[in-house]
Order: sequence, then structure tokens, then C-alpha cells
Amino acid sequence: MNSPTTTRVKADGWRMPSETARHDAIWMAFPREGITLGETASEREAGYRAWADVALAVAEFEPVKMVVDPTETQRARDMLGEGIELFEAPLDEFWMRDIGPTFVVDDERPGVLGAVDWIFNGWGAPAWAEWQKSAQIARFVAQASGAELVSSTLVNEGGGINVDGEGTVLLTETVQLHDKRNPLADKQRVEAEMARTLGTSKAIWLPRGLTRDYDDFGTNGHVDIVATFSSAGKVLLHTQNDPEHPDYQVSRDLRALLEQETDAQGRRLEVIELPAPGALRDEEGFVDFSYVNHLVVNDGVIACGFGEPEADAVARDVLGAAYGRKVVTVDAREIFARGGGIHCITQQQPTLVGKEA
Repeated sequence: MNSPTTTRVKADGWRMPSETARHDAIWMAFPREGITLGETASEREAGYRAWADVALAVAEFEPVKMVVDPTETQRARDMLGEGIELFEAPLDEFWMRDIGPTFVVDDERPGVLGAVDWIFNGWGAPAWAEWQKSAQIARFVAQASGAELVSSTLVNEGGGINVDGEGTVLLTETVQLHDKRNPLADKQRVEAEMARTLGTSKAIWLPRGLTRDYDDFGTNGHVDIVATFSSAGKVLLHTQNDPEHPDYQVSRDLRALLEQETDAQGRRLEVIELPAPGALRDEEGFVDFSYVNHLVVNDGVIACGFGEPEADAVARDVLGAAYGRKVVTVDAREIFARGGGIHCITQQQPTLVGKEA
């Protein structure tokens, strides 16, 4: 695998744009056989179909670039058609938000794209995880996209951060400060690295994430299933309204915290509730079904669906009002069954200054 030709050690000019900014493409990774995809043929087929459905939905709004393990190239082509560009590279995990780079721009050098290469260790190197191949994907995608590599020594994942593009980043204490990720880190060190790589000046730390995210196959609190900036000064918050679910109290505690916060520009945050669907449990316990884990695309939003017409419609209404864009629902239950949602399997490549549509 080739490495990017240019590596910047000092990255003072980098800034991660808001996810609502224009994109040149959405990057994804196609599933391959292994522990995440499933043990039976029907489980594997359901996983392939879920990833493909998201890719095809995104492709209606903007280009999709799909990294594919060589063992899955023909299947990917058969399921995705000719309209989605494929890039072959060895994979084990296929959550592109976490294994891929975080794209940034350089306000000091308009027209230059950067790609932050966080250290990926399978969400804290749990015994079950297979991640060594996918730990190389950020560099591969940086090369394929023509981006300058921004190397980081922080163990982090793209699902563990959310920015407003104006200096504010949402983080979770149980992710970046996790002892199996960054045992020597403290908030000041993490914030300094976010400033260097993402251009942020204000970090808002959530104390925890959703309950299900702390099981053996969880991420220990990724923010992208809990809260996201819909625009400057406005945060969409996962809200569990059934007192039987442990996230009922979690979501209320997080709301109380966020309502007291200000962003990097000094604005008091407005919190917009995004209600959870009605399902409370599956065979493993309390679910973490969340409409917060959506993807903003050019002129649209790809929303998670959970087979609940009324709840899915409420989510479309909230998201449509928040973004002022067309909202398309894609069934995400098979993705959540494997540990994440639509946002987790995608990564936006921003349009550079001077290239806006």
C-alpha cells in the first residue's frame, strides 16, 4: 500500500468544516466476512445489503467512493452497480467513520485538502476486534483523495468527535480519555491535539454516551450517536422518553449540561430534542437506536430508520426543520445490530474553497 507523498508535522492552518458544508464525496468501506458481518449466510447477506442500501441512497445526492477488500470486489460491483467508484485495499473492519481519515481544510492555503490519520486500535483493542488492516486505511484514503496527511499520535475515531466548523468540538470523557486508548492523556493534551488537527478552540466534554455503547462490542461513548451540531449554536440531542430505559436519565443529564454551555463564539447552545424510536430492547438488552446517527449530504440528509413509521416520520420532520434539506430514511437496524449507524459507516470529503457547486 502506497503512502501519501506529503506529510505535514505542523498543522496550524487546518480546520474541520461543519458536516453541513458542501462535499466532493462520501467515503465508505464495503463489508467483508468476519466477526462483525455475521456468522450465518443470512446474517452476512443482511449486512451487505444494509451497507449497499446506504451507499445507493447517498449516491442520489453526491459521489460515493467505496474501499473494498479484494475478496469482496465482485460482490460490491454486483450490488452497487457502475455508478460507485471502488478502491481495493485490505480490510478487516469497515466502519469508515472510525477507520478512515478525518478530512480538514487549510484556511491559510485555499484549495488544499488534509486528512487526519488518528491512531485506530479497534476502539480500545478489545480481545474480539480485528483492526490491524483497517488501521492503515486512513493513509490509503488520504493517498486516494490527494490529501496531505496530518499524522496524529492520539488514539481516536471519527465517531468520537463532532464539530461546528467554527471552533467548537464535542468530545466524550470515556472515549478520548479511555485507558485503553490514551492512558497518559488528559483533557488539556486532547484539546491541544484537537486544536492542532481540527482547528478547534473550545471543547465541550460529555461525561458519557448511551448505555448500550458500553457493552463488549461498543465504543465506550461515541458522541455521534448522542449529539451533533445541526448549525452554529444548535445541537441535536438523542432523547429517550421512556423512563424504563436507562438512557432516559442519560439524555436528561446531557441536556442539562449542554444547555449551560457556550460554543467557541460565545453563543449559548440551543438544544433540539431528537426523540428515540419506541423500541427499548433486543435479545442483547437495551438498544441504542438513535436518529442522531444520520449523515448530512449535499442538499439532503440520510436518516436511520427503525421500522417504526410514526417515529421515523417524527425524526424526518425534526431533521428536515433543523437542516432545511430533503430527508431520506434508510433502514439501519442491521447496521445497529453490528454496532453503529449510518454516520458510523460514512465519512465526508469536503469541497475545497473555489470548488463549491
